Amino acid sequence: MTHYIVRRALGLVPTFLILLLLVVVLVRLIPGDIVDILLQEQGGGGSGRSAELALGREQIEARLGLDRPVFVQYVEYAAGLLQGDLGRSLWDDRPVREMILNRVPVTAEVALVAIVVSLLTAIPVGLISAVRQDTPIDYFLRSALILGISLPNFAIATAIVIFPAIWWGWSVSFTYVSLTEDPIKHLTLIIPPAAVLGVQLSASVARMTRTMMLEVMQEDYVRTARSKGLTGSQVVLGHALKNALIPVVTLLGLQVTFLIGGSVITETVFALPGLGRLLLEAIANRDYPVIQGIVVSVGLLVMITNLLIDISYGYLDPRIRYS
Repeated sequence: MTHYIVRRALGLVPTFLILLLLVVVLVRLIPGDIVDILLQEQGGGGSGRSAELALGREQIEARLGLDRPVFVQYVEYAAGLLQGDLGRSLWDDRPVREMILNRVPVTAEVALVAIVVSLLTAIPVGLISAVRQDTPIDYFLRSALILGISLPNFAIATAIVIFPAIWWGWSVSFTYVSLTEDPIKHLTLIIPPAAVLGVQLSASVARMTRTMMLEVMQEDYVRTARSKGLTGSQVVLGHALKNALIPVVTLLGLQVTFLIGGSVITETVFALPGLGRLLLEAIANRDYPVIQGIVVSVGLLVMITNLLIDISYGYLDPRIRYS
């Protein structure tokens, strides 16, 4: 197991370097230029001032380090990462690492609540749908799951904001309050966006659980357990569920990117100061270091998550051995 973990960890290094290169290059292909935006902010736009504008552009590019070739910027950025330096914002010169760390707790809290609620609802729903296959309750649950997967996040978020205000006169608060200031109000701010993210996640996990349970229930060891006189719940919970959860765990790992991407929408709709909203603001401002820092951090999180998922397979299924 140790050799496998070391081998997989070393395999992440070239993947991370390629990710880093793609991020540095693609970020600079975003339409628009931060230098133009800064010149406009400084009142540099206008006709008849091309020489002054050109001088201003050169000075700004030199100050921001954008006058160097992209490959040089890539090497410098990679060297900074080795020291834990994600660069500084092009707008207010704040350390990107500090900006990300300030926003991570909100996004992590919303994602964690969404995952916990999803697992608590999705696995029982998937089990019931599989055990009651082709019954009215199965048809109802399958229809609900398809609807949950089909609904986009922005539609659910908009509905949560608009309809309660129309029907009951209750509106979602858009003033963020930390957990230490007011725990009750903080939960009322976190639960709606977590519910939005949890709808599609719950539906996906429940469908996967149902599919795998139906497959596992046909295995020989399940039939053997039944022939020994075990009850239905003992067979399902003690023998079938554990093996059926392997693809579910894989799906959860893949949903990390979905949660981060979904946070851009939910945090914008509910005005939460999280990582997704910071990314959207950075893209609008063409703040390259902030965009790079967020994307690289999320990419590293995804790679580590996939490594942990691969390791967990051996514990979920004793038949899996790493050599």
